[in-house]
Amino acid sequence: MRRLMLGLLTGAYLCLALIISLVLWRTGAAPAVGLSAFIGTLGLCFAFHGLISNTFDSARTRLDIDTVREAHAILLDQIEKIDARMTQLVESVALDAQRRSEELSTEVHQLEDLIAGMNERLEHQLTHQVAAARVEVRGRTPQSNVMLQVVQEALAENRVDLYLQPIVSLPQRRTVFYESFSRLRDDTGRVMMPAEYLAVAEPEGLMTAIDNLLLFRCVQIVRRLAKQDRKVGIFCNISLASLADESFFPQFLEFMQANKDLAGALIFELGQAAFERRGAVEARHMSRLASLGFSFSLDKVNDLDLDFQDLARADVKFLKVGAQMMLDQLQEQDGKLVIASLPDLNASDFAALTRRYGIEVIVEKVEAEKQIAE
Repeated sequence: MRRLMLGLLTGAYLCLALIISLVLWRTGAAPAVGLSAFIGTLGLCFAFHGLISNTFDSARTRLDIDTVREAHAILLDQIEKIDARMTQLVESVALDAQRRSEELSTEVHQLEDLIAGMNERLEHQLTHQVAAARVEVRGRTPQSNVMLQVVQEALAENRVDLYLQPIVSLPQRRTVFYESFSRLRDDTGRVMMPAEYLAVAEPEGLMTAIDNLLLFRCVQIVRRLAKQDRKVGIFCNISLASLADESFFPQFLEFMQANKDLAGALIFELGQAAFERRGAVEARHMSRLASLGFSFSLDKVNDLDLDFQDLARADVKFLKVGAQMMLDQLQEQDGKLVIASLPDLNASDFAALTRRYGIEVIVEKVEAEKQIAE
């Protein structure tokens, strides 16, 4: 476009110079004068053209410089704003990290104080029990005395391990809960199953100590999972002895009050027989935990003819039924499948019945794919 315009202007300049030279020649001027006028006019036109072009180029350059300066100013302003935001973000992160560190330090100190108190009571209890174990107790076999000593030593030396078993939803098989188990180890490192030590631990009141260790470790794990933003819950066994322990429970309740944000992730679990044996003290302590938002689960269910209203009042939100027990309860009556404990209820309506009272059924001890299909 610029070349075309330059060509047109050059043609115009030539025509103008030629016209002036012809006018001079027609008025009687010598040919040399006409030629000089032609050359002079052409030179003058190109001179003015160059001057005007330089003026426009200078104006365009100044405009470009002004535009660059304006863009540079805008860029500097944005950089200053970004720098201010980065400074604010760094300060916010630092303050948040300091706050979290202080909260974690407070929680750790609370946990250390509670565990220290529990260890003192446990050591005192074990000292008396070891002294009593040295005295021959009528009716106790030598094997029981040996097992009792092994359990006492395991507790005294903190050889209590926590195991987690995933609970999945069907059909996705996504982990939604964990079942917690406590296991003791003897001095050789061998893991002892509950069936080995329950018979001697329960009469001696050692199950409270085992439950206490399990409870504190469950709280620690739930807190760790919460910090990882893993939205899963943990079922933690709690015995009637722990609920009835007037010296332990107030401190534990205080700790749970400080960690009530874990209420949706920590579910306390009782066996059906233990739940039915609970007294006024245990019921009151369960109610105090429920007032903080914690819920309960019923396991070791051997009878499905339950008082669901009573379960709902006690904030029982989960009902664990063994897979084989559920299959054994199914029977056909008048051409329909019913539950033996609830013959008036269709088997397919059992889950809907429990949900009416806010209770979810969890089928446990599933050991084969065939049981899932059934």
